[in-house]
Amino acid sequence: MNQKAQKEVTMMQKPIKEQKAVLLILLSNIFIVFLGIGLVIPVMPSFMNIMHLSGKTMGYLVAAFAVAQLLVSPIAGRWVDRYGRKKIILLGLLLFSISELIFGAGTNVWVLYLARVLGGISAAFIMPGVTAYVADITSVEERPKAMGYVSAAISTGFIIGPGIGGFIAEYGVRLPFYFAAGVAFVACLCSVFMLKEQLTKEQLAEISEYTQQSSFAGDLRKSLRPIYFVAFVIVFVLAFGLSAYETVFSLFSDHKFGFTPQDIAVIITASSIFGVVVQIFLFGKMVDMLGEKKLIQICLIAGVILAVISTLVSSFWVVLAVTCFIFLAFDLLRPALTTFLSKSADKEQGFVAGMNSTYTSLGNIAGPALGGILFDVNINYPYLFAAVIMGIGLIVTFMWKTKPVTEESG
Repeated sequence: MNQKAQKEVTMMQKPIKEQKAVLLILLSNIFIVFLGIGLVIPVMPSFMNIMHLSGKTMGYLVAAFAVAQLLVSPIAGRWVDRYGRKKIILLGLLLFSISELIFGAGTNVWVLYLARVLGGISAAFIMPGVTAYVADITSVEERPKAMGYVSAAISTGFIIGPGIGGFIAEYGVRLPFYFAAGVAFVACLCSVFMLKEQLTKEQLAEISEYTQQSSFAGDLRKSLRPIYFVAFVIVFVLAFGLSAYETVFSLFSDHKFGFTPQDIAVIITASSIFGVVVQIFLFGKMVDMLGEKKLIQICLIAGVILAVISTLVSSFWVVLAVTCFIFLAFDLLRPALTTFLSKSADKEQGFVAGMNSTYTSLGNIAGPALGGILFDVNINYPYLFAAVIMGIGLIVTFMWKTKPVTEESG
């Protein structure tokens, strides 16, 4: 990108206070998507039983979502820069609505796989679009706080989602999927009229000329640069361990403890509330005090210890406490990594957001598949497996260059 385009994009960045309306819409979109995801978590064990699905199949369904996200994310990252943030976000919301509708109506396994593929494509569009948009409207100093809000919106979706889903399921196991489809479609319609494209046609033309010179292979090579690579490895590790843990959480709670959908909803809701409060009020201060690297290391250490403890406890209240803190560790890891990568990206927000999604997808492919297989072997193995993966991620952080460098020097 030439200096003129860089200057225009830099001038475009404004304090969050001047972009409250835009930021609120973006946060609402992310919230609604994860509300839809959270809605179905408590009913998955019942859905699994109705469809006669094994733990392995459940893992493969999650992996199918991630494979689709992996394949589309590099393209989505370039499209975010080429066609604008708004169009890609709208497309993602529409596809998410369709995917939830198909999953809820599905009676054959292949239909469920189709729905998960569409869901993965929708995620590949939504996350890079929103992340790049937030980076556009915030300065480097304000970005950690804004990314904390994004993460809080994700967690808030999980707060309300499982609670609503658990009780909606009383009227039908498939109803939460239809509800998720409806709210996503409403969000898409509202964004058509309320969300403005932040980049001008001239800026899009400048960025498009730059992105047309890139390719997936080129983006992948660029992601191997020291300024990006270790952070992307940690993104992969986080997705790998977290997806293995979360994929079997409701199944683990149902099979080992006999928890009802309402019990599972209470645990996830309470854990999410705890995480949101910390993210909104403390995340920015934590980054200022510790820096991204130390915060990530602390979260990984906590994740390893708590994942092991999860296999040893049985009391509902102890499970609730452990889940609160392990979910908090995951909730803090996400915005810390995103903030670091966004700062490093400078004017390549689409590239970084797309590759962030790519490495997340890689982790989401392997994690759920192995987690499902391990669940069928031994109910405790997925949690122990997640602990090992997060331990590897902790080791990787010691190779991390924490001081951002320019592209030329990276």
